[in-house]
Amino acid sequence: MIAETALPKVSKFDDGVVRNLGLVGVLILLVVIGIVTRPELYSDPAWVRDNFLIILQQASGIGVVTVGMTFVIIGGGIDLSVGAIIALAGVWSTTLATQSYGAAGMIFTALVVGIAVGLVNGVLIAYGKLVPFIATLAMLVSARGLAAQISGKQTQISTNATINAIASTKLLGIPLLVWILAVVVAAGWVLLNRTTFGRRTVAVGGNPEAARLAGINVKRHTLLLYVLSGLCCGIAAIMLTSQATSAQAAMANLYELDAIAAAIIGGTLLSGGRGTIVGALFGVLVFSTITNLFAINNLSTEVQNMVKGGIIVAAVLLQQFRYRSLTNLLRRRNDPDKP
Repeated sequence: MIAETALPKVSKFDDGVVRNLGLVGVLILLVVIGIVTRPELYSDPAWVRDNFLIILQQASGIGVVTVGMTFVIIGGGIDLSVGAIIALAGVWSTTLATQSYGAAGMIFTALVVGIAVGLVNGVLIAYGKLVPFIATLAMLVSARGLAAQISGKQTQISTNATINAIASTKLLGIPLLVWILAVVVAAGWVLLNRTTFGRRTVAVGGNPEAARLAGINVKRHTLLLYVLSGLCCGIAAIMLTSQATSAQAAMANLYELDAIAAAIIGGTLLSGGRGTIVGALFGVLVFSTITNLFAINNLSTEVQNMVKGGIIVAAVLLQQFRYRSLTNLLRRRNDPDKP
């Protein structure tokens, strides 16, 4: 049985609620900026509704990846290979041989490739004792290279109508891609907050040695976290392939940075042991809204990337400040004699 002392109990009414409300405020501010800069667009209710769905649809793929990334970071790791895993899964699932098995074969291939690469990452990190940064960086290069080898550095067209229709299908007026994101986020929230797996993830990320002494198989759990990340990449590969009706070795470029950034501004500690799925989702929506805002104002991608970089730096600095403040407060409570 797992000792209760090793599994941190996080209050439902902690500062996570305040942080999420802050992110909602940021989203509202971005909308206000959009209204001020392009009032002729926002004066059309139909355009506003369609644009909102576009933002959600654009956030769907990276949102799924961010769920897996959030688990990995909470568990004390990092995964720089998610974009490359998506590319490899997408390319492998769109080869002529794979497409001959139909939509089921393509989906199965993408999921298996994602899980397999995540398994390799997990084995190297948990049992090979490689630093996560190095192991996943090596996988980033290797997976991109293998994807280029398989595709012959060419774009592979998806000819499967079922796969291609995923991006254009709507249920109750909402794109199917958004429903997929909602299901993955809901499953991730339940897994993190309502299961032993989630509590173990927090324990392993917070203090691996204490978690080991409490009876948690830290190596096996770390392995499972990277497998989960790979599974999310496999799902995202099908979503992106459907949107583009094709796959190539360069797809999902820099997705690893976007996923890490979304998790961080959502409140996930880079040092591990703390994070929320809801916060990560808000982080994804913030970045997607920024991208949309720049698009409707015809601003360059370079400026957009600089703004994103500034947001990431600000989020990390704020995170460090709040963590140090909390640490000092707890130290004073435990030892009132110390300043």
